[in-house]
Amino acid sequence: MSKVVVMDHPLIEQKIGIIRRKETGTKDFRQNISEIAMLIGYEATKDLKLEEVEIETPICKTTVKQLKGKKLALVPILRAGLGMVDGMLSLIPAAKVGHIGLYRDPETLKPVEYYCKLPADCAEREVFVVDPMLATGGSSIAAIQLLKDKGCKSIRLLCIIAAPEGVKAMQEAHPDVDIYIGAMDQKLNDHGYIVPGLGDAGDRIFGTK
Repeated sequence: MSKVVVMDHPLIEQKIGIIRRKETGTKDFRQNISEIAMLIGYEATKDLKLEEVEIETPICKTTVKQLKGKKLALVPILRAGLGMVDGMLSLIPAAKVGHIGLYRDPETLKPVEYYCKLPADCAEREVFVVDPMLATGGSSIAAIQLLKDKGCKSIRLLCIIAAPEGVKAMQEAHPDVDIYIGAMDQKLNDHGYIVPGLGDAGDRIFGTK
């Protein structure tokens, strides 16, 4: 079964408190989403493999460590996932960025793909899927299945707020994908919104309420 890591870092908790407030404006909301993504990304990259290489400092030769093997890719789920990209890139600036766009069919309530553009060598990369909200899990499950269909084998999911229902659905659908969560909330309401949550993350990031 996949690993589920819920953050308990004071800075993350402080920043999540800010984005939950309905009076927080677009600028502050966007900035805090980016900063939370960076802090979660720090945790999610903790077990990346390293190798030793010899270099020269201005003083002498020495051995240092660098990331080994697989290169990294970030894949935001459009559109709210875009709010987490800059924060992650500040940690791993050499990562390639792909995009997956999904919308929910109003009749079947199932996610439908409308856009997918991934790095050509995505299957050889360690992939970090980012989406601020893990509610029902439908979009994340579909996005990760799409990545697996394209040959990706090493995938992690990063989200800021999650509902227990979404985590359970994700684990059942993709037991090999580790999940990193800023805060675990109580439940979903009748409309599929996370409670207490923070409203529609996409609208609040882009000011389209």
